[in-house]
Amino acid sequence: MELKAFCACMESIAPRALALDFDNVGLLIEPDHTEIRKVLLALDCTAVTAQEAIDLGADLLITHHPQFFHGVKSIGFSSPVTGAAALLLRHGIGHFAAHTNLDAAEGGVNDTLASLLDLQDVTPISPENIGRVGTLKSPMKLSQLAARCNQLLDSHGGYTGNGETLVSRVAVLGGSGGGDLEYAQAAGADAYLTGEAKHNQILEAWERELPLILCGHYETERVVLKSLRDRLQMLAPDVQYNITLREKAPLQFS
Repeated sequence: MELKAFCACMESIAPRALALDFDNVGLLIEPDHTEIRKVLLALDCTAVTAQEAIDLGADLLITHHPQFFHGVKSIGFSSPVTGAAALLLRHGIGHFAAHTNLDAAEGGVNDTLASLLDLQDVTPISPENIGRVGTLKSPMKLSQLAARCNQLLDSHGGYTGNGETLVSRVAVLGGSGGGDLEYAQAAGADAYLTGEAKHNQILEAWERELPLILCGHYETERVVLKSLRDRLQMLAPDVQYNITLREKAPLQFS
């Protein structure tokens, strides 16, 4: 498939117009050829995933997080900031990022999270359509919900609040959602699942009496890779899609 046509497929899944103002999405590194036959999907563009793309013979590395958020003045192979980009450039491999636009998009990160929890009557929680809120099929204790989230996401997260609290309505926002507590509470959530939050945001959740379930930035976003692959396979079946096998959560627990 031609690069331009493939990028149009990604645009239909995660429209650029949905990205937040600070974001940097789309084709960030152009491959040195226009025919796309093989793609690697990962959460981040790192030296590990860049090398995996090289070893795979991929034409394009698609990640959730952009390689570049801020301007850089130089690109070096030994740089922790630009080393992955240098590797991709050396081997003529492109890099495409779908970040907050994939968070907000229908079928994106947060719809995937809501589906994983089998939430019903799911709606957005904010004007930017980033998070989602829905109702559990059956109410459950907060401690049970937190344990279920950890099991489904293969995470080791914690929660705030009384574990005996009965939860029916759950808000979800993959990644760093601590700043959206107000939206989650206004949407009527009994509990709020996200990846990470700052200490002051955790304290705010206590003050709001809104139970907060934290399951890891990586863990709450990686779930989108399979659904993204499946959607791309439907739109561009002539391309081979591979989900990273080498990328690991950067934060490990003993």
